[in-house]
Amino acid sequence: GAVDSKHEQQKEVDGLGANIRGVVIVGVVMMLLMFAVHCTWVTSNAYSSPSIVLASYSNDGSRQILDDFREAYHWLSHNTANDARVMSWWDYGYQIAGMANRTTLVDNNTWNNSHIALVGKAMSSTEDDAYKIMLSLDVDYVLVIFGGVIGYSGDDINKFLWMVRIAEGEHPKDIRESDYFTDRGEFRVDAEGSPTLLNCLMYKLSYYRFGDLKLDYRSPSGYDRTRNVIIGNKNFDLTYLDEAYTTEHWLVRIYRVKKEDDFNRPRIPVAERKIKRSDAFVSKKTNRRRKGSIKNKPVVVKGKKNTVRT
Repeated sequence: GAVDSKHEQQKEVDGLGANIRGVVIVGVVMMLLMFAVHCTWVTSNAYSSPSIVLASYSNDGSRQILDDFREAYHWLSHNTANDARVMSWWDYGYQIAGMANRTTLVDNNTWNNSHIALVGKAMSSTEDDAYKIMLSLDVDYVLVIFGGVIGYSGDDINKFLWMVRIAEGEHPKDIRESDYFTDRGEFRVDAEGSPTLLNCLMYKLSYYRFGDLKLDYRSPSGYDRTRNVIIGNKNFDLTYLDEAYTTEHWLVRIYRVKKEDDFNRPRIPVAERKIKRSDAFVSKKTNRRRKGSIKNKPVVVKGKKNTVRT
């Protein structure tokens, strides 16, 4: 009887040890799996988060990718002349040159401070004065970054004071930083903003047609989500530039600079403003209108300039 009792006790000990080993093995495997998931998350969010592709999170926690930068550069590379010159702030110079293969006036190699100051002066001036600068620089397109629709804080309006300061350093008689502040020393884009700011080129290119845009039922038209205000100058038109392309989330806006010959051309009636279409068969599936793409691209004829309006 004593032998049987010891044998049963040994079985219980062996069974308990097997259970403990099983629990430990399962725990280690779970930890390894969780570690792999964590490493994947860290890699995708911390070590692989390029500034050219933005990510946002919706109310349900799902991640949404904002690919407006590549969308804009793709449009530039496929819808502008190979020798087109693009004016933008220097932050985006390398991206435009590398991804759109277009010439920029200034880029991240900031050794030429006087040239950067001239671009800053153009952005800080009225449209009339900026047009003279753009003609002297032979600018074909102007690109600005605008985050008022999605709440992106790194847009050109938030960087604008640096453009003013750099321009003032080279052109103190024409540009003064104090002109862009209110009497109380505030930088505002609403109705209380400085008239100099509300009528400069950067303001107009950022907020063109934005005053008619109603983002949701809770906010009025022209509500800037980045600065949380209603813009002060809604009703204005552009004289020397045409809107060429705006990305899906309005993050990148591209404008075509009119040439002097454009103002002498006869006005074409609306009924005759038709885009030539190819007779080749295109399936409905591939011809379906998609966000951020151009449907029925115009036929390019050598020796003639085609403008693309979106």
